[in-house]
Amino acid sequence: MSALIKAKDIHVEFMGREVLAIDHLEVHDYDRIGLVGANGAGKSTLLKILLGEIALPQGKIVRDGNFAYIPQLDDVVVHEEVDPALLGKLGVDRLDLEQMSGGEETRLKIAQALSEGMHCIFADEPTSHLDREGIDFLIKQLAFFTGALLVISHDRYFLDQVVDKIWELKDGKINEYWGGYSDYLSQKEEERKNQSAQYRQFISERARLEKAITEKKNQARKVDQKAKGASRKNSSESGGRLSHQKTVGSKQKKLHNAAKNMEHRIELLGDVKPPEVIRSVHFRQSESLELHNPFPIVGNELCKQVGNKVIFEKASFQFPLGAKIAVTGSNGTGKTTLFKMIMNCEDGISLSPKAAIGYFAQNGYKVDRHQGIMEFMQENCDYQMSEIRTVLASLGFSQHDVRKELSVLSGGEMIKLQLAKMLLGRYNILLMDEPSNFLDLPAVEALENLMKDYAGTIIFITHDVRLLENVADFVYEIKDKKIIRKC
Repeated sequence: MSALIKAKDIHVEFMGREVLAIDHLEVHDYDRIGLVGANGAGKSTLLKILLGEIALPQGKIVRDGNFAYIPQLDDVVVHEEVDPALLGKLGVDRLDLEQMSGGEETRLKIAQALSEGMHCIFADEPTSHLDREGIDFLIKQLAFFTGALLVISHDRYFLDQVVDKIWELKDGKINEYWGGYSDYLSQKEEERKNQSAQYRQFISERARLEKAITEKKNQARKVDQKAKGASRKNSSESGGRLSHQKTVGSKQKKLHNAAKNMEHRIELLGDVKPPEVIRSVHFRQSESLELHNPFPIVGNELCKQVGNKVIFEKASFQFPLGAKIAVTGSNGTGKTTLFKMIMNCEDGISLSPKAAIGYFAQNGYKVDRHQGIMEFMQENCDYQMSEIRTVLASLGFSQHDVRKELSVLSGGEMIKLQLAKMLLGRYNILLMDEPSNFLDLPAVEALENLMKDYAGTIIFITHDVRLLENVADFVYEIKDKKIIRKC
């Protein structure tokens, strides 16, 4: 079994910060690797370096084989040699990039990679914009792909199905874990438990030694005080005084040496770091925003047509109060259209009189970029600074980050901030359109917990199986121009 890629000394700095510091890395022909890490950790950069798209000032990369690259959407290039049959199976019926939806562009990239008979596929968020059917088809195609795979993905279900090794990119280094993403989480939890046990043992031993040091120093002080008292008492005596001082000095020296030895033992313990704190926030809702209608959003025989396409035809639904409701369906069935109809309270939509709706759209963040993060977060918010900071910390914002202006944030960070602001806003109903897209995996898991703990009603569109399984109380599917409650 040969190595397709051998890399040494991958070191990359950005704005004075070391993003990558990898001494050695290999990709073999049998590898099926999921590359995970926080936004900004350098995952996409690492993929491009391994492919040779980014040159290294130092280091060495040896490649043996043909590689395909599935980039993120803005890097799509159309090749005419794409297998038309595969395009059809993927649901792409045209090659006009300007007319394609995000899902069609993603399907095109996949078709290109699978049509070229490569030894290895590198993929950067290949499931973005794919519906459930498209993701399942991609999983099946990759199951039959005989080459190696290195994939960045925020879709935990997808990773569990297609990879058997996880590379975690953290602090510029690669940590390797065998198994799918769920196996990786289990191993990380075991690491956390071990770290917690080691930290408790470290704290206990350090406290014991510090107490013993204090006792030895107190004993030495008492011996010294007793010696001074004895010295004054015997100051007029001529005999035995020197012998007594020698005995006392010896005792003091032993006590001080014992204290120093214990101080040295504390140094040898090193600095054991505590495990990361799992923060939580208690969501609340003011009495003025309480809803008493058991179904705050109702649709009655909705009819909707966009251009020549009929989206809904006498579609009806009732969304229950306080529930976490997932809306699913293939691309183009009308999920986002339904949200816009609710926001605009179009014909057939009934809203509770006290409904205060917050809406998250992927490209909906147009804000004053010169605002500070905390200034932005405190607008339309009844939560204290500490609570705001807790939510931001759970989504990956450090104490240093929260002092930044919006103008320096990446797109992923702006999405996190927009989600946090909405969760803490003066709303009782949230509409969330693909909230997990383009979030790093720690942020997706934090978002899950925030959504589950939220005090109001959440209706969310998602193709993320794990998000749906872990959060949704009810699932509604848009199919055949109807809105059907599945469970």
